[in-house]
Amino acid sequence: MNHWLVKSEPFKYSWEKFNKDGRTFWDGVRNYQARNNLKEMKEGDLVLFYHSNEGKNVVGVAKVVKEFYQDPTTDDANWVVVDLAPVETLKNPVSLEQIKAEESLKDISLVRQGRLSVMPLRAAEFDKILEMSEK
Repeated sequence: MNHWLVKSEPFKYSWEKFNKDGRTFWDGVRNYQARNNLKEMKEGDLVLFYHSNEGKNVVGVAKVVKEFYQDPTTDDANWVVVDLAPVETLKNPVSLEQIKAEESLKDISLVRQGRLSVMPLRAAEFDKILEMSEK
């Protein structure tokens, strides 16, 4: 299983809205590196959901429920989506500041490539962020 982090601006698509919907396709990705990451996602992979711009917190865990297919919001065949479903809301959101302060997370893309919207995480990084949400 692989682990990922996806970013969404809460005013565009929030964790709360995602939970109400129960499932969504992850669209609007227009960066080739992020698109390539979507293509690497496999059904069952776990995904951290991060609120960007407002809040700047990891707020929940989702899972990939359908692997990549053509983005239905565009005719451009370069762009794809995956389907995600919410798994659980974190007990305590984990802020970008907390992540930056954690030595073991200093090399994750969230810190090093702030504009990337879909990024891989190592299992240990994913687990560390979950552990931080328990405090």
